[in-house]
Amino acid sequence: MTTTNISQSGSNDSEVIDLGKLFGILIDARWLIASTTIAFAMLGISYALLATPVYKADALVQVEEKSSGMPALGDMGELFASESSATTEIEIIKSRMVLGKTVDKFNLTTLVNPQYFPIVGKGIARLTGSLISADVARFEVPEHAQLDTFTLVITDTELGEVMLETSEGREVLRAQVGESKQINGYSLMVRAIEGENSDSFTLAKRSRLDAIQWLQQNLAVSERGKQSGVLQLSFEGTNQEQIEALLDDIATNYFLQNVERNAAEAQQSLEFLGKNLPDIKLKLTAAEDKLNIFRQQNESVDLTLEAKATLDVMVKLEEQLNELTFKESEISQRFTHEHPVYSALLDKRKTLLAERDRITAQTQKLPKTQREVLRLTRDVEVNQQIYVQLLNKVQELRIVKASTVGNVRILDEAAAYTRAVKPKKPLIAVVATLLGAMLAVGIALLKAAFNRGVENPDEIEAIGLPVYACLPASELQAQIAKKAKNKRDISLKEALLAEANPADLSIEALRSLRTSLHFAMMEAKNNILMISGPSPNVGKSFVAVNLAAVIAKTGQRVLVIDADMRKGYLQRHFGLQWDNGLSDVLSGQKEINEVVKKTAVENLDLVTRGKVPPNPSELLMHPRFAQFTLWASQHYDIVLIDTPPVLAVTDPSIIGAHAGTTFMVGRFGMNPVKEIEVANARFAKAGIEVKGFILNAVERKAANAYGGGAYGYYNYSYK
Repeated sequence: MTTTNISQSGSNDSEVIDLGKLFGILIDARWLIASTTIAFAMLGISYALLATPVYKADALVQVEEKSSGMPALGDMGELFASESSATTEIEIIKSRMVLGKTVDKFNLTTLVNPQYFPIVGKGIARLTGSLISADVARFEVPEHAQLDTFTLVITDTELGEVMLETSEGREVLRAQVGESKQINGYSLMVRAIEGENSDSFTLAKRSRLDAIQWLQQNLAVSERGKQSGVLQLSFEGTNQEQIEALLDDIATNYFLQNVERNAAEAQQSLEFLGKNLPDIKLKLTAAEDKLNIFRQQNESVDLTLEAKATLDVMVKLEEQLNELTFKESEISQRFTHEHPVYSALLDKRKTLLAERDRITAQTQKLPKTQREVLRLTRDVEVNQQIYVQLLNKVQELRIVKASTVGNVRILDEAAAYTRAVKPKKPLIAVVATLLGAMLAVGIALLKAAFNRGVENPDEIEAIGLPVYACLPASELQAQIAKKAKNKRDISLKEALLAEANPADLSIEALRSLRTSLHFAMMEAKNNILMISGPSPNVGKSFVAVNLAAVIAKTGQRVLVIDADMRKGYLQRHFGLQWDNGLSDVLSGQKEINEVVKKTAVENLDLVTRGKVPPNPSELLMHPRFAQFTLWASQHYDIVLIDTPPVLAVTDPSIIGAHAGTTFMVGRFGMNPVKEIEVANARFAKAGIEVKGFILNAVERKAANAYGGGAYGYYNYSYK
């Protein structure tokens, strides 16, 4: 039960976010964050200044729910009433029928683009007021060259001469501004052009459908308010005059097509009536002739009161039937037979026909002469009523057509805003700055997350390896290392930090290590101290030579041995040469007293690596190395051996058998805990106990300070 609680507690601790450490990481990366943020802010400002401004033009159009040519016409006006939703009208505005006329009027199938320096050229030209432009009224090419790109070059600004050439540089034709030129299927007319000699433009043709699609992409139509019937048309582009003209033409084309569509209905009815009027007139004339002939033959027979009443009823019935026939011809264009309006009309017609049949049956009871006069008179009056009615409708339709205004009204004509809608300069600058800051913070956090190097001594001690010293990073030592790479011969004051700046924090930390080292070596089998490390470039040589110098300052005789016979360079710190060194002794070419070199530091001697041998490990296993270490131990108070990395070669495991004390050096933020643990295990397998660990190049980091786990160090030097 207790174990479970401990496990849960540990899990909860691992899930806790250390805000203090995160804050410290950001403080450590403040220069990265600041520089990246400033760089992105400058890029954002530059883009906002150089980007081509995009302007917007808009117009308002009202679409009424119902429209009639003349409300005073009553039922006639209702025949031409129309209803349409805003969605339908929006699609009509964006149709090829409307936009195609604009494409043709403004020759949008021709693309003219000024040529500037890539990316920033157009922006610089705009800021300096040196923009160039060309108005190409006509540009036609043969069918085989429809997809090619051409270049229009200004050859003479004074004469207004331009040259058209292919993308390969072949001249096609030359023309002057305002002149129409045609050669070999190529046709060009430049209405106006602005620029200097040698300024050029890219000319290309696109299909009419592509031009319409371009208009559709840049045209936005929306209804202002819910079911208001007011449509807002907006168009965006880089040329204020062009977008205003395009939008105005689109609105006008939409308005005109709406008027034409409503007038077309009246025109169709006029054509229908115009075809039927002559026939009705012939029928009326024939009926009148028959009635006159019958009256002449029967000496002007008059109708009785009963027959006149019957005649009036029959004429009215025929008039109503004719009206229904006319309405049916109109309704049939809009509704099917199943529609309630159409069904009601058919029912009414059936009732009127039944009433007509009943009255016709009654007339059969009249005398033959009266019956015939009644029939002929009815035909005359019915045809006369039809003829008059059709004449009236023709006049009404002509009035409707002449007064048609459609159900669309342009409220606001197209107008372009003086300020650009894109790019939004303040917003771009702010977004770019925030983006740079977020990117820098993300890089800092990712870098910290993926950096597994040790930065806290507690992590090393957690694996059972005591930390004897934390050496602060030295800026002066970094400068010394840089000089050593660029120069062969440098003075001791320039090469050894302990001599160049004895009060440096790193040297102070080595003095503290010197004190701890005295107690660490009390129980050792000899006075030989081996300095090794898990990997290269951790600062083993720096620790070895400066620790030796610090110890020598106390009056003890110190010998430093460069046991890295592959890449050793301890001689650089003392201004000596690498020859006559350890490899020469182990190979039997030199005696011990011949390889020990005096240094400028009192009580400090050095044995360099010597010639690079083909078999360093075998030389170290030779009895001569044991004899050499025994001699050094007897003649010096302390012997420091600088070795190669233990994870790279086996040399440290061989040398460690002859050393009484072994220290491992690791670099702050470079060596992971696992790597140090593996290096310690490598020594343990060879029977070598690592006495302690030295954490080198420790940096003062806010992340460690806020995290609460760092070992602090203080600068308490002389003034």
